Amino acid sequence: MELEFQGTTAIDRGADLLVRVLEAEEPVAVSELASAAGLPKSTASRLLSALERRGLVEQEGERGRLRPGPAILRVAERGMLERNLVEIARPVLAALSERTGETINLGVPGAGGVEHLLQADGRHFLGSGQWVGRTVDFHASANGKVFLAYGRALAPAGASALTRYAPGTVTEPAALRAEIERVRRDGYAVAVDELEVGLAAVAAPVRGVSGEVVAALSITGPTVRMAPTRLGELAQVLVEESGRLSSRLGYIEGGASAA
Repeated sequence: MELEFQGTTAIDRGADLLVRVLEAEEPVAVSELASAAGLPKSTASRLLSALERRGLVEQEGERGRLRPGPAILRVAERGMLERNLVEIARPVLAALSERTGETINLGVPGAGGVEHLLQADGRHFLGSGQWVGRTVDFHASANGKVFLAYGRALAPAGASALTRYAPGTVTEPAALRAEIERVRRDGYAVAVDELEVGLAAVAAPVRGVSGEVVAALSITGPTVRMAPTRLGELAQVLVEESGRLSSRLGYIEGGASAA
């Protein structure tokens, strides 16, 4: 019990130091943090070293003053990107839904698969359900194949790691590699009867200002409305609109990024 109490105390002290670094208007010295937290400098230094090893804080130059670390910045940057992305993408999804009559989704790569941030419902009674808040495996979805093709996700190693969700799910590594190559060649991905029987989708990449794929835009619907010919037609519309969204995010194809 005593060890548990000591561990909890160390966590509280470390958390207190981290909050002070995050709330400081400029990088702050270890001695200043120790004094503000009422800790011996040696204790504060030890706790801050642990935070630094995890990327939560980092030292600024040789002066040793501390600022938020790369792990904190990555989380903050992603949160800002997703909020901005959703607001900028909203009219594009609405226009695509109106133009195609189908369900439109915006997804981003997450640690466990594709994370769906925004959806515009189609006009049909027979649709594809609500996707926002759901996460799906990369290899079994059109959005996921986009992220695999453009280096934003890694496929599980080995056939046993590729879960079969429906008869069309690609579970052979060689077949998945071929599919990824096709996505790179064509500029869009297709998934039919792969995540669920009767479900079809086509997805295209959305690029940010640096040219990196930051999201994927997809059109989803039942296979009874999305035969191969129509999937091809929808793909052309989707590539056009995903390019328009990329431009709104600052991406300039074949040229320098927007300021």
